[in-house]
This record gives sequence, C-alpha cells and structure tokens, in this order.
Amino acid sequence: MDIKIDCKDVLLREFRAADLEPFHSLTWQPEIYEYLPGWNVSKEQREDWLLNYEIPENKQFFKAVAQGEDIGDLRLRLGIILKETGELIGWCCSGIKDELPPPNREIMYAISKDHRGKGYTTQAAQGMIHYLFTNANVEALSAIALVMNVPSNKVIQKCGFHFKGTIELDDEKYSYYQLERKDWAGKL
Repeated sequence: MDIKIDCKDVLLREFRAADLEPFHSLTWQPEIYEYLPGWNVSKEQREDWLLNYEIPENKQFFKAVAQGEDIGDLRLRLGIILKETGELIGWCCSGIKDELPPPNREIMYAISKDHRGKGYTTQAAQGMIHYLFTNANVEALSAIALVMNVPSNKVIQKCGFHFKGTIELDDEKYSYYQLERKDWAGKL
C-alpha cells in the first residue's frame, strides 16, 4: 500500500525505487546542497540509502502508526509530487535530530529550484505536520533553517512554528523553532 498525503497542489508519498534518478538529480542542485550539505552523494550511495534504509524505514513507520505503536526514533521520508505532472519535485521528512534539545523530532524539506516560490514547500510541510499530529504519537516538532536561508525560515513560520532562538551546528548558525500539538490543534 502506497501512503499518500494530499496537500492541495502537491502530494506527499512514499519513495519508490523508480524515484532514484530524479531524487539523485535534485540532491545535486546547488540550491539544495548549499543548504543541505551531505545530501549530494554518489548515485550508488543514494541508491543504497533509498533501497536499504529510506524505503524500508518508511514501511516500519507506517506499520507502527497503523498498529498504534510508538514511532520512537523511526524516520519518515516522503517525496513531494506535483499533482499536475506526477513529477518528484522535492522531499519532506521527519526524524530525530540528536543535536537538538528534546523534544527533537524535526521536520525538514527541500524543493527543486524550478518549483520554488509557489507555496509547494509550505503545503508539503503543513501536510507532514498534519499527518504526524493526527496519526502518530508526536506531541511536538522542531524545525531549523540556516539563518541566511530566508525562504526556509518563512516556510517554518507560515506553518505556525515558534522561534526559540539561534543555535550553532557544525559551525553554522540556525534559526531554531518548535511547534506543539496543542498549539497546532487550535489552528485547525
């Protein structure tokens, strides 16, 4: 069963093996790896991660949710698909970020340079937040963005996250945000 989360103009769906080429290409866009260093790995490494870690862990995540179990530190990695064309244009993920203070389940995202400024990233992030808060045992989410990454900071703010301060990770300054389920529930 392929899980899909409808987000108006885009949808979030589980990664598939067929996503390897477009996913790999996205990670090599300078506009993406500038803000997400370490994502632009070789195609062989991307294939290994996709097939042996990302896809299987998504299955574990959805199984835990379906059985009402604690998702613990399982990660969820979903592709952002443009409904109009069916094209993979980015990704939206959630997982534990050990470098953040608890609660430290983070959401993060990236979108193709060809699809920025259209609201798709905000739609995807809102879809991920809605899914996590309504289906999983998540009480709070964190988000970080490089201080200089103004568009990403705007997405986080549009999603209702509260600015907590600036933190430094790997010699880079990030804006740090949190959103609690109780605060989000009031915005429905």
